[in-house]
Amino acid sequence: MDEFTETELNELHADFEAAQRRPLKTRLRSAFIKTYKPVLDDGTVRTFNTMREYRQWCNERLPDWLGYQSTH
Repeated sequence: MDEFTETELNELHADFEAAQRRPLKTRLRSAFIKTYKPVLDDGTVRTFNTMREYRQWCNERLPDWLGYQSTH
């Protein structure tokens, strides 16, 4: 793992201090970023009778980068 330089650590510290001074409502509003998730966001409610069916559905339809692929 790369180490931070002293300058980078100082910048991170300053960023955290600035965030700490913001009101909680502001911090919460900017803390969550909506990311479009292909397939998951496109459909309605899905139900599965078994975990195996769910895992198969994930493996067949969801992009790898979402991290839902089963290794079981």
